[in-house]
Amino acid sequence: MTTRLLEAIAREERGVLFTVIEGGSLGARLLVLETGEHVGDGVPSSIAARADELIRGHRSQIVEGEGLRVFAEIYGPPPRLFVYGAVDTAEALCAAAQLLDWRTIVADARAAFATRERIPSADELLVAWPEDALAQVAPDHDTAVVVLTHDDKFDIPALKAALASEAFYIGALGSRRNQERRRERLLEAGLTDEALERLSGPCGLDIGAETQPETALSILAEIVAVHSHREGGRLAASEHRIHAGVD
Repeated sequence: MTTRLLEAIAREERGVLFTVIEGGSLGARLLVLETGEHVGDGVPSSIAARADELIRGHRSQIVEGEGLRVFAEIYGPPPRLFVYGAVDTAEALCAAAQLLDWRTIVADARAAFATRERIPSADELLVAWPEDALAQVAPDHDTAVVVLTHDDKFDIPALKAALASEAFYIGALGSRRNQERRRERLLEAGLTDEALERLSGPCGLDIGAETQPETALSILAEIVAVHSHREGGRLAASEHRIHAGVD
């Protein structure tokens, strides 16, 4: 069990380690990887069957079932932030995400923009058109996508490809007027109203952001809220626990 868990961590495989903390099989452990591999026993199949749901929820927590209380500990690589458009706000986003230990990827078709001098905080830089960049990154359920360009030849294919992926968050910068125009273009490109419900535009929380660092903070705050399944309002008005921890 321990050996396989250490291997999974080293290989950055996603999984959940179930440990019975109360009940008849106290201390039993079961590792369930996202691939479906099971290592260990003593945890009911009804609880093990929740592995995919728990992995996609991104949070360790206590689950109950069949008279047991079980701690579900989530393992996996850090979330990824993919930004299309190597503009100043992209650098601010990467610098902020770096503080969270998230992995950042910035892409742009313009080689003069996607440079280490302009975007020093990105973990990876790609010079590629939107479809190629998104195909290479392959956004999954732990990837956020933000489109910062203001050009239909970049915006539309980038958002269309992102909306076809599993990305948990898809945001686009721009005024409400630009968002409406962009929405019309996406509908013309074959997307449905239902698909566009996943698009956050204008992206970010309403914090009165004016500067690029403030805009990056606003966007990243919304991304973290979505990742944590929160609305992103004021804590003083929230009925949830302050910290998204174990109940």
